[in-house]
Amino acid sequence: MRKAVLVLLLLWPSLAAAGIVNVEFNFTPFIGDLKANQVETVPGVSTVYLNNVPIASKEIEKENVQVLFQNREIAAEMWVPASAMGPGLRKGKNKIRIEFDPVDAKAPYRAQFRWALVSDQATKTGSLPGRVTETNESGNGSEEKKATGRVVFEREFTADFAPDQPWHHYPPVTTLSAEDKKSLALLVKQREEALKPDFTVAYQILGRVPNLEVTEIKKIRLLEKCNELGIRIAALPSDQLDFVITGNPEVVVRGKGAELFHAVDQTALSRLGESDQMAVMMVFSVLFPQRIVAVRTPSGKWEAVY
Repeated sequence: MRKAVLVLLLLWPSLAAAGIVNVEFNFTPFIGDLKANQVETVPGVSTVYLNNVPIASKEIEKENVQVLFQNREIAAEMWVPASAMGPGLRKGKNKIRIEFDPVDAKAPYRAQFRWALVSDQATKTGSLPGRVTETNESGNGSEEKKATGRVVFEREFTADFAPDQPWHHYPPVTTLSAEDKKSLALLVKQREEALKPDFTVAYQILGRVPNLEVTEIKKIRLLEKCNELGIRIAALPSDQLDFVITGNPEVVVRGKGAELFHAVDQTALSRLGESDQMAVMMVFSVLFPQRIVAVRTPSGKWEAVY
């Protein structure tokens, strides 16, 4: 995994001639001596929030990882490039927050949070006889904390390379009525239609994902195979949904202590061939995510945006 993070472009006037195309972040909780070649990661769960919206979670396991370079950079357990943060990334200012909850809430440990700007031009970092070294990363920085229990890192960053979505400019949602919650629950329920012929709902959702080859999915008849083999996905009932107001236009819909979607027959997916199973995992992660993020349009209609 690579390192990286963010620093406001205004703080780095030397980068004015180059275009910033990404900002990368990494995070690792650990115990051990950074002067050594390895440290031990701390088991627990790390969650990434973008502008107060949860976008990723990862279970970190106990293992030995490398400590690299003169600045003693730990190999990242969680690598988060801004380019992969999805449509919630704003053109302009954003805020990332990483929360880590260790399995052992009473054991002390340390956590390293790193960042870097990535430009579209490489710059020379050194020169030796017969060798020139270059990098496209600048603005590198890091923060380290001692912790017992939960640790939190936050950082503002600028993403002028991000596409500007119309709903980014909708007014923030501050309250939800009973009718709003009913409409949001309906969005979740409608996802069950994704595996029904002619798969219109599924292809509309998949078509919103950049670089996802929908034509290839159609070519291998992946959704048709799922339907023929009796693979069915069910959503949680409305009384088991949790609605999270983020202070932005986005509202997060997730399950109360359970996954938002589940397979009706847990053995059905095993009926697919090995290559199709791998493709289904990718497609289902888009169609049936752990959470649905929705916005209210100016007309008052709720729409899922990711």
